[in-house]
Amino acid sequence: MKAIRVQEFGGPEVLRLEDVPDPHPGAGQVLVRVRAVGVNPVDTYIRAGAHAVRPQLPYTPGLDAAGTVEAVGEGVTRVSAGDRVYTSGSLSGTYAELALCDESQVHALPARVSFAEGAGVSTPYATAYRALFQRARATPGETVLVHGASGGVGTAAVQIARAAGFKVIGTGGTEEGRRLVAEQGAHHVLDHHAPGYLEELSAITNGRGVDVILEMLANVNLNNDLSIIAKGGRVVVIGSRGPVEINPRLAMTSDATVLGMMLFNAAPQEFAGIHAALVAGLEAGTLRPVVGRELPLSDAARAHEEVLKPGAHGKIILIP
Repeated sequence: MKAIRVQEFGGPEVLRLEDVPDPHPGAGQVLVRVRAVGVNPVDTYIRAGAHAVRPQLPYTPGLDAAGTVEAVGEGVTRVSAGDRVYTSGSLSGTYAELALCDESQVHALPARVSFAEGAGVSTPYATAYRALFQRARATPGETVLVHGASGGVGTAAVQIARAAGFKVIGTGGTEEGRRLVAEQGAHHVLDHHAPGYLEELSAITNGRGVDVILEMLANVNLNNDLSIIAKGGRVVVIGSRGPVEINPRLAMTSDATVLGMMLFNAAPQEFAGIHAALVAGLEAGTLRPVVGRELPLSDAARAHEEVLKPGAHGKIILIP
């Protein structure tokens, strides 16, 4: 099969399309014929050797994909050959024509969801769900700010929060991005580059502030977040690209909590609950992954460059 291989940690240029042997499922394993691959920022950090997860070299990148079950190993009961599935991780990597997964890493993909959309489910939607419910322990009726809402995790967070009964405020840095955020169901959409957007946010909440902030770029926004948080509010740090200086008195004034989050830290039972909820949302149509662009698998290096650029709109998908 064709697969992207990484022989050494480094820049996007280390991603190379190669011929590798087809994997075969063992006991408890599922082989997936990959139809679409989701590209995530975390893939780039792992490739660069800058992430806590450092796979043994050489390796095939990728956690998220969608396709059909090619074959199953002994003892597999949740899926059968021919089933449509999306993946939440892989034993062999998903930037390939075939991906070997543990049975717990494959989930039903409803017929109403395309393979490209399905490849955009796992990491973005699981991250948003865990941040909102498992880390912030948010309660429907609260006000949620998605700070950077036009990317993969941001659009997922807006959809999940809106469907669950929260008042949703999203921000975007471009007109196109803000239009996308509004289309996903945000009640209010703000330009986080505009000088007065924090005052506008305060006006929307009648000066109370927001209960939960899902923060995609903490190194830029964290101190501002603490200035607009409601009493007892929670900031969940989903993304950050460097250090930041904050005024701790802002957190003291509001009894605010800053919560770190990494999806890989979720326990098996938490993952099971996350994906049960996501599959239900996909079946009901309340969750609708947004595909920003599709590229051939051979353009993986370009995809790794594009996914880190500001103003992301939806998911970047690779097609084997």
